[in-house]
Amino acid sequence: MRGMSVVVGAVAAFGLWLSGAGAASAEPAKQCSVPTSAQTFQTATPAQENLDAARVTSAVDQLSTRLRLSVRVFRNNCQVAGDPLNALTDPVHNNLWSVTKSVVSLLAGIANGDGKLDLDAPIGNYLPTGPGWGDAAHRAITVRDLLDQTNGLRQSILSDVASTGSDPNLAQEALNQPLVYQPGTHFQYSQLGPALLAYVVQRAVGEDLVTFAQQRLFGPIGISAGSYFWLRDRSGLPYGYTHLFLTPPQLARLGLLMANNGRWNGAQVVPADYVADVSKPAPTNGCYGLLFWTNAGTPCTGADIPAPQTLDRHMVPPLPSDAYEMNGTGGQLVIVIPSLNMTVVTTGYLGSISLDPEVLLGADGDEMQWTFFRTLMSGVEDVHVPDPGPYPGDPIDFDVNPLNYLDPAELTSDLVTNPNCNVLFCDGSVPTTGLIQNVQAAPGLL
Repeated sequence: MRGMSVVVGAVAAFGLWLSGAGAASAEPAKQCSVPTSAQTFQTATPAQENLDAARVTSAVDQLSTRLRLSVRVFRNNCQVAGDPLNALTDPVHNNLWSVTKSVVSLLAGIANGDGKLDLDAPIGNYLPTGPGWGDAAHRAITVRDLLDQTNGLRQSILSDVASTGSDPNLAQEALNQPLVYQPGTHFQYSQLGPALLAYVVQRAVGEDLVTFAQQRLFGPIGISAGSYFWLRDRSGLPYGYTHLFLTPPQLARLGLLMANNGRWNGAQVVPADYVADVSKPAPTNGCYGLLFWTNAGTPCTGADIPAPQTLDRHMVPPLPSDAYEMNGTGGQLVIVIPSLNMTVVTTGYLGSISLDPEVLLGADGDEMQWTFFRTLMSGVEDVHVPDPGPYPGDPIDFDVNPLNYLDPAELTSDLVTNPNCNVLFCDGSVPTTGLIQNVQAAPGLL
């Protein structure tokens, strides 16, 4: 027995020596720098990033057939793969839709880091007083309630979008909605909540929100003033829930900013602790918090299109639990996977395959992401990512009641907000400031 133990020990030692020798001879992954404003993204081959080239190509090809306008895969800041259409679509500005919500969240994080915005303070601390600016219950909603989509206000996703361009004042429209839940207790995907947050951040920092965004977020990562477009309501407030138009490379810069913990070329643009927090779910939804979607928790509740559905699984099961994303309707996606130093950015419209209306519309249970990431994760060679198997489908919800997402009462209250503000006049004047600003900024789309 003693002789056998000696042999086993020798074999084990030899195995350890071999593994050490193999590790010593392995090539480290190539590291790239984020670009300056004039630079393009540095590139690497999949092999240089410990990725299987055939599987990465297969994953991108799969995604390219799903009505994608652009695809980029990064590892260690290096672009390792992209869609052939990128060359055509890179100059084109795309509506980011609800990715805009995540951008407003980042601005809130910057304001918080500056000491100008307390995330747990009531929004009344930052609102004007007087008619149209909320009763005591509305003013007691906290900034975090707006960030976690637990503001409690009545919401109707498409009703709010339907008034785009004619909205007299988005902040007052939000404050005119009745409270249907106790704030902080119930997740309900909202449009006007993030719009109200945009106004709160603007008031907290004491300057126009787009000006603040350019100085503190876009400018530092190489997105120049006048090179993008952010639609405003008629009072001049940028839409906080949608209508930010960026090109695919500009969107990718936001992704790499998050992948680098909020740093860009040595400058801390977004506080690192805030970047860490966006991947943590709120208590009311295992896959959402701070206007970001996260893979960290369960269950996962989606948006109210056509009806909210709660799934007893992670957001994207093929991904590690630390993954999180900015997600806009139709598949505008920025997915960050910190444990793999990987970022995926794609734009396009729809692409999921399912009998479930919510999945088809990208509201939750996204089959397209499951299928793509299952293939991409199988190509990661230096970290084992468990395979969840093929997309199984989720329970189909045939609740398509239009009142879930297109409530006439909410549309009416958006256009006739309160006695002092409606589609014709607001706070004693005809609101045209935003219309003029939109015309002035429109060349950014070209």
